Amino acid sequence: MKISCIDIGGTYIKSGVLEDGVLTDVEETPTDGGGGARAMLSRVAQLVRQTPGVERVGVSTAGEVDARTGVIRLSDNIPGYTGLNPRQILEGELGLPVAVENDVNAAAAGEFAFGAARDEQDFLMVSYGTGVGGAVYTGGRLYRGRAGSAGEFGGLVTHPEAVDPARQGTGSYERYASTSALVARVTALYPALTTGRDIFAHLNDPTIKKEVDAWIREVACGIISLIHAFDPALVVLGGGIMREPYILGQLERMAAPMVKPSFRGCRVVPAALGNNAGLMGAGYLAANIGSGWHPPRSGRTV
Repeated sequence: MKISCIDIGGTYIKSGVLEDGVLTDVEETPTDGGGGARAMLSRVAQLVRQTPGVERVGVSTAGEVDARTGVIRLSDNIPGYTGLNPRQILEGELGLPVAVENDVNAAAAGEFAFGAARDEQDFLMVSYGTGVGGAVYTGGRLYRGRAGSAGEFGGLVTHPEAVDPARQGTGSYERYASTSALVARVTALYPALTTGRDIFAHLNDPTIKKEVDAWIREVACGIISLIHAFDPALVVLGGGIMREPYILGQLERMAAPMVKPSFRGCRVVPAALGNNAGLMGAGYLAANIGSGWHPPRSGRTV
């Protein structure tokens, strides 16, 4: 089956083709979110049409997606995206089955089908970037929770002393363990170091190393709590920062004494698919759309 895969981010739309488990023709197109969500979805439809023979479409997207209806419940990056139903719009435009999923859930699906969590039935994915996102797989299926938002690990309260009821997110895991949190710690001391890559290039500086280790301890505390809460076989760490080998070694060293003995069989590994996890996960989800799908009666709606 030939599947068009799309990954909608705030800056770029990534596209590719998944066929027989192999991803090809990966390209990036500016999202140009300032033009509005409907114009952006028109570009997505155009990207799909450029590949002949496509049978299905898988979309990974930033924002909260209602799994039952396909409606974007919340999106901060693209004007007019909140409240739209990209699945319905793209199916009407293309006449093809379309799967739409939140970006971290799609990345977890990619790692489950093709990457670090392949053949694992019970695992967590935790992704570190501007914030902290996550996904839960149990019994080989994505766990969504009551309202479909399970896996928002960034909202864990790890610093109750810092909680301010008037300011949402204070005291939360992502305030201390995201890549943004690491950059903020180091930039306060070294203003020229503004990315994770910059920071790890200067890890031989004792002051920087001290800040990095303090940040890794924040990361570790969240992971330890999740291991004790879910008892997974595996925790997959996503986000570009987690490709740094130093982090995994330090996580193992810090976490081992704090994990209860009966939970120490859980493995913690970096994601295997890198920036293509969302594309491949979207393709996998599209391949598994139920057989009851039929083309929408309405015509083009973009």
